[in-house]
Amino acid sequence: MKAYVFPGQGAQFTGMGKDLYETSALAKELFEKANEILGFRITDIMFEGTAEELKETKVTQPAVFLHSVILAKTLGEDFKPEMVAGHSLGEFSALVANGTLSFEDGLKLVSQRALAMQKACEITPSTMAAVLGLADNIVEEVCASIDGVVVAANYNCPGQLVISGETTAVEKACEAMKAAGAKRALILPVGGAFHSPMMEPAREELAAAIEATSFSTPICPVYQNVTANAVSAADEIKKNLIIQLTAPVKWTQSVQQMIADGATLFTEVGPGKVLAGLINKIDKEAATANA
Repeated sequence: MKAYVFPGQGAQFTGMGKDLYETSALAKELFEKANEILGFRITDIMFEGTAEELKETKVTQPAVFLHSVILAKTLGEDFKPEMVAGHSLGEFSALVANGTLSFEDGLKLVSQRALAMQKACEITPSTMAAVLGLADNIVEEVCASIDGVVVAANYNCPGQLVISGETTAVEKACEAMKAAGAKRALILPVGGAFHSPMMEPAREELAAAIEATSFSTPICPVYQNVTANAVSAADEIKKNLIIQLTAPVKWTQSVQQMIADGATLFTEVGPGKVLAGLINKIDKEAATANA
């Protein structure tokens, strides 16, 4: 079975999407439509901007989404997903790819998500850290032992888990992770504590926008971050998408479930090859490709 996966924030690079814009009339049309919807020329930043400009959350999230979704649309008849999944932000790309959301609605939600997350980041000093070389249950136990808010946020692959929370709590947790035997525990250069309780104000804001958006029955199931299971009912997809901002990304579990359900080839659609790398660490036998 063909599985298509969509990357999240962090996959961006200067010049992303420029080749699509220049070689495909459909891509050019969709990029220009995106400029209109967003109210600024995101294509200028994607194609010519600095890495610093691209790193702004309000730019990064729509940029990665656009690259993924427009690339999928240019595949035409070749694009026949039997299952989809996306890492964090990538879940929105996956939902456009499988027909749950329209291109326009997906972009509007991603833009609102980015702005809501930016605002939430400014309320309390918060951050994320990558923990390498520890079992998931040890990471969870260490987080639970720390005073303050710090939780497991991204289950990326065995031995690689990202934690998220208040800056001081994350710093304390990093020291405790090293003492517990972690190979590395390093603070990430991110704007705040994504996929943690610190995102509650953003979740509330985004929930209203998601509730007001029309969700269609998809052409194939999406394996959602929150449950790591196949979901095809529009109302259930909507509910899980609202929870996603404050809940962990169960990427390892999602990929394992997709393989159990018959995935034979994972094709990464979007900038970079991060997910293909993670999938190969989750299952060495998994076949991966890039669109």
